[in-house]
Amino acid sequence: MSYDDKVKSDMLPEPASLPNEAGPRLLVIPLGGVEEIGLNMTVFEYSDDIIVVDAGLMFPEEDMLGVDFVIPDFSYIVKNKDRVKGLLLTHGHEDHTGAVPFLLKLMDIPVYGTALTLGLVNEKLKEHRLENARLIPVRPRDKITLGAFTIEFIRVTHSIVDGVALGIETPVGRVIHTGDFKIDPTPVDGELLDFHKFTEYGEKGTLLMLSDSTNAEKGGFTFSEKEVRRAFEDIFSKAPGRIIISTFASNIHRIQQAIDVAEMFGRKVILCGRSIVSNAQIALDLGYLKIPAETWLRLEDLKMLDDKETVIITTGSQGEPMSVLSRIATGEHRHIKIKEGDTVILSAKMIPGNERSIGRIINRLFKRGANVIYDKVSEIHVSGHASKEELKLMINLVRPRYFVPIHGEYRHLVYHSKLALKQGIPKENVFILENGNVLEISESGARKNGKVDSGRMLIDGKGVGDVEEMVLRDRQRLASDGIVLVLIAFDKLTGSIVSGPDIITRGFVFEGVSQEKLNDVKEFVTTTINALDKEVATDSALLNAKLRAALKKYIRNTMDRKPMIVPIIFEV
Repeated sequence: MSYDDKVKSDMLPEPASLPNEAGPRLLVIPLGGVEEIGLNMTVFEYSDDIIVVDAGLMFPEEDMLGVDFVIPDFSYIVKNKDRVKGLLLTHGHEDHTGAVPFLLKLMDIPVYGTALTLGLVNEKLKEHRLENARLIPVRPRDKITLGAFTIEFIRVTHSIVDGVALGIETPVGRVIHTGDFKIDPTPVDGELLDFHKFTEYGEKGTLLMLSDSTNAEKGGFTFSEKEVRRAFEDIFSKAPGRIIISTFASNIHRIQQAIDVAEMFGRKVILCGRSIVSNAQIALDLGYLKIPAETWLRLEDLKMLDDKETVIITTGSQGEPMSVLSRIATGEHRHIKIKEGDTVILSAKMIPGNERSIGRIINRLFKRGANVIYDKVSEIHVSGHASKEELKLMINLVRPRYFVPIHGEYRHLVYHSKLALKQGIPKENVFILENGNVLEISESGARKNGKVDSGRMLIDGKGVGDVEEMVLRDRQRLASDGIVLVLIAFDKLTGSIVSGPDIITRGFVFEGVSQEKLNDVKEFVTTTINALDKEVATDSALLNAKLRAALKKYIRNTMDRKPMIVPIIFEV
């Protein structure tokens, strides 16, 4: 028995089936975010009404060659678009909002979120020419009614401003969806998590809670965002020259702290990078970011500043190839060139899969003379997600009857489920769901009941869904073994070779050095064609298939390689 099977059988057995005569049922269907970090999207369905919580993306895994990012397969929602009453966004991070433009291209539904969340989303919609989308702003403690659902927005603290949890009243009972959260006693903006509201739901009785599991492996409490300020102050006090800070463009709290510390040390701030400038301007306009006019300068002013009074805040903390920090590290940025005495701070956690590209940037920055500070050597980043003690506290505040861990890889969900069991929730009331699973709840009980279409859609450029598994396999094959093109012209009447064969390779062998091997391939191709029956040799489709199969076997036997083989046959 596998580990996963053991967890399912030992920890979370299926509860008894609901009787057929059970009354109205609430369906909860995650379409993303319960088998990975990212892709967060959950459907709530009652009778003819559907609401959707979040529509996020995920950055590609290492084997997704050429893919820009990944979004959930929301074909189930599109098939039922006449029943969808609205999309509710918990906060502005792209793993919760990045798929919104692609969803709105397929269906016109209202989108609800706090001011900063919608401000960030609106910028994305403009890029997709979706300027008529129905964006409806809400504030914490606002209530709206969408069909059978009444939704209350509850303030939470996270690594982005204006995050909310959702209190959802349904005919079956109350539901809490925490969104991403941590319990920060000293948030940068002074806005505490709304303990009163979560306690109120616990006292009234909550049927179901879906809770953020990202840090379920991590013990204790997550540090306050203000801890980063202490690290900034220490670094600023010692830095001999310019300071360059790289962080997520959406982390307004981190940007605010960098600005505050820069002002404290008499430094000027330059924001560099389209996304960070755009997000800062949105936050500034909405009052979430405060930058003294004399502190914020333009990139063009950099040459007039003394090194000791310069702070540059930019993007690229995840090693993105075209980011500002990447171009600085390779010496390709037009305005910013690393020099001795520069201090570069990567104020973000390395997302799994990005370690290698981030490491390359760090090495290049060191080579150019910078002192690079990152999360493994300094406390310049804190998580925005609750650790074990905070997760336990949230469970005890809300005291749900049923519990579903969300927002995490499978191991995170398992660890969070164990915490729920320790807090007294019966194991038959704890459900680990997979994407597409249907959790059905009624007054009689809860159970998993079937599955809907789910999965991932790969985005390459402006294409949606046109990069399938076959295309990825071809790209992986090209990356690992290269390609061999065989160009040949033959007489369609006699089947005899008129020109060629010519062999062109890429990523297979270096043609200048391995000409002898290529000559052997040419000779094999000629011999193979001459040995074929005239009927085969005069049929281009048959000839293509025979040649590909024979050459594949020949190269595997003689060179132990498996390149992609593409015969290109011309008839004359």
